[in-house]
Amino acid sequence: MPSNQPDRYGVIGYPVSHSRSPYIHQLFAKQTDQDIQYDLIEVPPYILKRKIQEFMEEGGKGLNITLPHKSAVAAYVDDMSARAVTAGAVNTLVCRDSVLYGDNTDGAGLVTDLENNQGFSIRGAKILILGAGGATRGIIGPLLQAHACSIVIANRTFQKAIDLADCFKKLGTVTASEIRALTSKNSFNLIINATSAGLKGGAWLYPPSIVNTDALCYDLSYSATPTPFMEWASRAGAAKSLMGWGMLVEQAAESFFIWRGIQPDTKQVLEQLTGNTA
Repeated sequence: MPSNQPDRYGVIGYPVSHSRSPYIHQLFAKQTDQDIQYDLIEVPPYILKRKIQEFMEEGGKGLNITLPHKSAVAAYVDDMSARAVTAGAVNTLVCRDSVLYGDNTDGAGLVTDLENNQGFSIRGAKILILGAGGATRGIIGPLLQAHACSIVIANRTFQKAIDLADCFKKLGTVTASEIRALTSKNSFNLIINATSAGLKGGAWLYPPSIVNTDALCYDLSYSATPTPFMEWASRAGAAKSLMGWGMLVEQAAESFFIWRGIQPDTKQVLEQLTGNTA
C-alpha cells in the first residue's frame, strides 16, 4: 500500500451497519492526530476466515470483531492474549510480522468504565450477571482480576449457567443460580444485564426483589433511550442504572492502544457519542 495512504482498520460483523465503532475511532484518530481509515465490513460466517485473510494481505493493520464472529475468530489467530484465551473469544485483531494476534478488550472496557467513569469499586463487590452467553464469558475474568468478591450467574437455562460457572471456578468465587432462587435475601452490589431480553420484546424473567437500594445496575446493551433493563432497575429502586456506552468507548480505546500505541481521551469521546444518540 502506498505510504501516503491512511492505515486501514475496520469492524467485521453480520450485520454491522448499526455499529458506532467508525465514529468512535474517527474521534480517537482526530484527537491523537493519527491518519487512519476505519470501515464497516459486513461478512457472513461462511466467508469470515477468507475475508480476514484478504484484509490483512491487502495491507490492513487491524480489525475489530463483533457479533456473531467473536468466538469463531479465536480459531483463526496464530496467537492470543491471556484474556482472549480466558474469554474464549476475540474482538481485536492485529497483524505483526505476519503473525495474526487476537485480543479481547470487552472486559477491560467494562472494568475501566465502572471504576474510572462511574466511581464504582469492584474490589469486594458481590456481582450478579444475568445471562450465560458470550458477553458474560468475556467479562467474568476481568471482573475477578479486579478483585470482585463473588459472581453469581443466573440464566433462563440453568445448565448453561452451571457450565459457565464451572469454567471460571479456578479464578475465583463463581456460582450459578436458578432465576427462581434469586430472592431479596441476596445482596448484590452490582447487577449486570448480559442478555438481550427486553430489547427484542421478550418477557423479563428476573424478580425486582433482587435489586436493593445500594445496587448499581448496568446493561451491556446501549440505545438512544433507556433500555427496558434500566427502566426495570429504576422501578425496583436501584441506586443507579446505566447502559453500556462507557464500556463501548473504553473497549474501543483499548483496541486503539493495541493498534497505535496511544491512549485516547475517552471522556471527551463518550460525551460526543452520547450527545449524538438522541
